[in-house]
Amino acid sequence: MKMLPYRRAALAAAALLSVCLAAAPALHAQTEWKIDPMHSSVGFDVTHFGVTTIHGNFTKTEGTVVWNDADITKSTVQATIDVNSLDTGVTARDNHTKSDAFFDAAKFPSMTFTSTSVQKSGDGLKVDGNLTVKGVTKPVTLNVTNISQPVPHPMHKGAMVRGLTATTLISRKNFGLAWSGAAAAVDPAIGDEVKITIQLELDK
Repeated sequence: MKMLPYRRAALAAAALLSVCLAAAPALHAQTEWKIDPMHSSVGFDVTHFGVTTIHGNFTKTEGTVVWNDADITKSTVQATIDVNSLDTGVTARDNHTKSDAFFDAAKFPSMTFTSTSVQKSGDGLKVDGNLTVKGVTKPVTLNVTNISQPVPHPMHKGAMVRGLTATTLISRKNFGLAWSGAAAAVDPAIGDEVKITIQLELDK
């Protein structure tokens, strides 16, 4: 039986609609989120004389997280940390740490992190990437936890907000953060292992 032209057109339209509806989730699966520098921080903990722990923060962090809910491995992270935003609660210590004895912030005013892979890890994520500090780039792995679901931003109509926590351990000396110019006995007073804790608030 010969199909009428309008019948063929109707079937074609229905098929096209089904394809569009099937593709719709994929089109919206990838979203771009901006790091909110006012509500994010990069904290660090390092031992002093092996008897106490000094805590500090870098209070200015900017960047972008591309989140792919359909395939989390296609997600990416890029962040820039302002070295001059370092705050340990003691001005003299902050100035010394930012000087050429350690970070040399005048010459290297920012640190960067660029992801190379994102994988599921239990209830969280494992994000591998390249961290650049003081002109030295090394691979690091961030363990990401406390990932919140997106919720409406209470202050910006139509915007969404979510948060996460990430941690890692690095060797400061691997990044050239030895106490330059100090006596050999002085630098070991500061622990080599540095624990980094990142708190990010993301806006879309």
